[in-house]
Amino acid sequence: MTALALAENRLRQFLALAKPRVVSLIVFCAVIGMFLASHELPPARIVLFATLGIALVAGAAAAVNCFVEQKIDALMARTRRRPLPSGELTSRSTLAFAGIVGGIGLLLLYGFVNELTMWLTLATFVGYAVVYTVLLKPATPQNIVIGGASGAMPPVLGWAAITGDVTFQPLLLFLIVFAWTPPHFWALALYRRQEYARAGVPMLPVTHGEAFTKLHLLLYTFLLVATTLLPFATGMADFFYLGSVLVLDAVFLGYAVGLWRRYSDALAKQTFAYSIFYLAMLFAALMVDHYLPLAFQ
Repeated sequence: MTALALAENRLRQFLALAKPRVVSLIVFCAVIGMFLASHELPPARIVLFATLGIALVAGAAAAVNCFVEQKIDALMARTRRRPLPSGELTSRSTLAFAGIVGGIGLLLLYGFVNELTMWLTLATFVGYAVVYTVLLKPATPQNIVIGGASGAMPPVLGWAAITGDVTFQPLLLFLIVFAWTPPHFWALALYRRQEYARAGVPMLPVTHGEAFTKLHLLLYTFLLVATTLLPFATGMADFFYLGSVLVLDAVFLGYAVGLWRRYSDALAKQTFAYSIFYLAMLFAALMVDHYLPLAFQ
């Protein structure tokens, strides 16, 4: 293998550490938060540096997660090819990558966005990389519920980047993502329950069984549906959002009821995949609804 090929492979491994697919959804929700925080188009400079800073810190948090969970990852089919369990990268290089990338991200937020966004992003990093990954995930089946707070922060970060403040609107977005997180991850945990059990991770299907998890997935989906109506109920969003979210909610409820009544691994996989599409479309509907009146001015 040539030096160029080795360098390209190295870059791919570091990129894999940052979990780009996960980070892309995080960044998307943060960017929507930025646009919702502005009555007109937000300043391009702030959007650029806030997006880059949040993405870099999120990638650093993902790398720390890979470092902490490398032994667990080696036991699970979906994660055993990650750079650390596969031997492509060392623990030292992973921590160095996380420190450099995360540090650059925080500096960008502090220097080009605002101090509040930097501190909130740092708190989110600690919440995911330390509180969730190190403390909650190996200790309690409620790891996803409690740790979901850090995963629900991106729209708040985006809002703070534009306004330098946190009002009730970004907190509504926080609640939506917070309520979405348990059914999203429990769908994954249901069809990966044997792998989690083998790895010793106390996910809900492992500790309380399939039936208990299916019921709670359904109950949290009802909670999610109620939460998604809050932007319309409070006047934050209008009828385009309401119509869109009712359709999205109906499909999600259909999946949740289907899992509860006639579970299959295939249906759980479909539910997990739909949950990602659901969140992206919900935030997209919020943005379209926000700017729709401007199109008719």
